Amino acid sequence: MSTGFLTVDVDALVANWRALDAMSDVETAAVVKADGYGLGAAKMARALARAGARKFFVAVAEEGAAVRQALGPNPEICVFSGHMRGDTEMIADLMLTPMLNTVGQVTRHFESLPGHPFGIQLDTGMNRLGMEIGEWAAIAELALGAGPMLVMSHLACADEPDHPMNAQQLAQFHLMTDGVSVPRSLAATGGILLGPEYHFDLTRPGVGLYGGAPFADARAVAHLDLPVVQIRDVDAGETVGYGNAWTAPRDSRIATLSTGYADGILRALSNNVTLWHGDQPCPLVGRVSMDLLTVDVTDLSEAPQALSLLNAAQTVDDLAALAGTIGYEILTSLGPRYTRRYAGG
Repeated sequence: MSTGFLTVDVDALVANWRALDAMSDVETAAVVKADGYGLGAAKMARALARAGARKFFVAVAEEGAAVRQALGPNPEICVFSGHMRGDTEMIADLMLTPMLNTVGQVTRHFESLPGHPFGIQLDTGMNRLGMEIGEWAAIAELALGAGPMLVMSHLACADEPDHPMNAQQLAQFHLMTDGVSVPRSLAATGGILLGPEYHFDLTRPGVGLYGGAPFADARAVAHLDLPVVQIRDVDAGETVGYGNAWTAPRDSRIATLSTGYADGILRALSNNVTLWHGDQPCPLVGRVSMDLLTVDVTDLSEAPQALSLLNAAQTVDDLAALAGTIGYEILTSLGPRYTRRYAGG
């Protein structure tokens, strides 16, 4: 095949969820937004449900369709963006639980779907989603009287354990929610690692399930192998790729691989990442182009059929560090042209 193979280790996903679940004494949900962080929301949700997850989170209502189809009617599917204009029919038909973020969303939900489940999202300082303290004070009695399923907020700096923002948001969440008789949630992956005072009644791990930081003990879930299209001899002094971005310092063997920035291989990795043939490193040379990479395989004793970019030795966070980004972007950029294979589960 001319497309890369993205192997998803479902057993590793489940092991990561169980490890994060064991870190708290409260319910552990699972975040499967952005198509399960690029790995397939339906398959990820089914595996996590078999492992024991009963509550799932997506970013927008449209994402809830694939998850509901995969899971059936019983698990709760919560929508971070809340009840947006035009979402009413979908929320009702799919039995989604919107996390209401504004007074306007509360009004829309109560008027269009009276009695339908909902949650509340509060802003404790991130200034992104949720009601601020004044808005919440004005509507709390009405909202709590309608019986929300959950009251939640989100930490801005949980991947930095010593950041003062964590304690600041924790205090604000207590200020806004202490005394409510509704389940509360503040911690995603980073918040779980901060300790029990951040766990409340429900945790919502996301990136840690898929092998990403800040969960340092996570097992790698995504493995990417890229097929070699062609191998050519390049004389010392010849150049490779667009812009003559790499000049061969010696007589070399250059493999051209079928993948590129159209598949989520960031251009920032040009001349700046290693691929692997077994345990032998092979440097990428030249620029990442739309559909192709060029890799120096001079030191291999045999012509490779494929090279590995993501593996146990080189994780999404390793690639992210080289590209000046975060593991989330690496995962969610993995393109649809890859043939996805699911192992285990």
